[in-house]
Amino acid sequence: MWKEIERRESGKIRPHLFASRLKSRRVASMQLSNSKDIVSPHRGSINSLQVDLTEGRYLLSAASDASVAVYDVQQPQDYEGGGLIAKHKSILVLDKQHEEGHKYAVSSAVWYPIDTGLFITGSYDNSIKVWDTNTTQMVMNFKMPGKVYTTAMSPLATSHMLIAAGTEDVQVRLCDIASGAFAHTLSGHHDGVMTAQWSASNEWVLITGGCDGAIRFWDIRRAGCFRVLDQSHSQLGRRPPVLSRVTAKASTSKVLLGGQNTSAKTGMALRKLSYSNGTKQASAGKILAKTSSKQRLHPGMMSIRDRATAHYGAVTGLRVTEDGMYLLSTGSDSRLRLWDIKSGCNTLVNFETVRLQTNKAIQLAISPDSSHVFVPCMASVKAFDFWSGKTFMTFRGHYENVNCCWFSSRDQELYTAGNDRQILVWSPFVSQEMEEEAALDRDCWSD
Repeated sequence: MWKEIERRESGKIRPHLFASRLKSRRVASMQLSNSKDIVSPHRGSINSLQVDLTEGRYLLSAASDASVAVYDVQQPQDYEGGGLIAKHKSILVLDKQHEEGHKYAVSSAVWYPIDTGLFITGSYDNSIKVWDTNTTQMVMNFKMPGKVYTTAMSPLATSHMLIAAGTEDVQVRLCDIASGAFAHTLSGHHDGVMTAQWSASNEWVLITGGCDGAIRFWDIRRAGCFRVLDQSHSQLGRRPPVLSRVTAKASTSKVLLGGQNTSAKTGMALRKLSYSNGTKQASAGKILAKTSSKQRLHPGMMSIRDRATAHYGAVTGLRVTEDGMYLLSTGSDSRLRLWDIKSGCNTLVNFETVRLQTNKAIQLAISPDSSHVFVPCMASVKAFDFWSGKTFMTFRGHYENVNCCWFSSRDQELYTAGNDRQILVWSPFVSQEMEEEAALDRDCWSD
């Protein structure tokens, strides 16, 4: 590590490359934390985890016993083992005893993206509720037509405050916090919607995965989905670098400029021919009108692509990379697939065979540099290399199936939870010698 620091100071490696190497090394050294313990108040399986997107301090969890809890993962409430083990207890709990609490299992809980003053929960009691964190009171309630499987809010949105809700009903509903009513519904799935994710590059684009095996892309400003992913539509490898695309465009433009005279001559000849024959011009206009009208319609409504499937079975998990370029999906066929969002192609990354849950949605996590993906695989969590698909690490510590995981980019920690009602913390390994060196390296002005 010190050699890398010297190379960075001397200018031999760039700061961005140094940071990415350091983060990858920290991820590679992660193990079950022996200094941080989260005390879970849940009495049922934990279905959802999320650390707030603003401070990176508060962890939100939801469980099958209709309870929701909030933890401060930066400030412990107690210590054990002579002050070596920090105990993080829940600072807020909402359960059935609350007069406005959920009556059945809470399947999803997400933070309001702008601040930690609000959070949203979705439950099997056919409701989505918005809660005030400070007063622990419900401020809004949306009645749904069936069990709520997933809820999602866009981290980029500045023009809307919509909650995307996936239920056992075939329609995706958008709940507006500003008005307290449904904005509109998105129709296209042929079965219940188990998972949903907003785009990381466009606040208007929503991605949903259904029990019909389809992954659909929606622009919420218009009717109908504009893309349905097809597992047979594929491309090899990752997208080419930006520089190569620019040079390719430059070369093609040079070729076009070189042949400008010939194209102009052919264009003049075609125009003369069209003017000499008015009927041909009219027929050509009709053909163009037909093709343009076909292009304006939703492509999935006109071909078999509307029935295309991304998985053989239900889509159980979706996760978009932070740069918004790639989408990772899991299904009840125990397959992981990586998609290029721009082209909608299956990148054919061959992830190693795993065994996944088939009867419920699972929550995936991706490292900020998109180098590793963390997938709950029954009673363990596996970390895969994002581009080769090989198993990088396997985290074993839970006694029953793992349902959800969340990677905190601030502390480089992984939080996992499952049917054993426990929340485990996986932290980068820090030796005692490194801690002592860091303590000696501090000057007298450090506070």
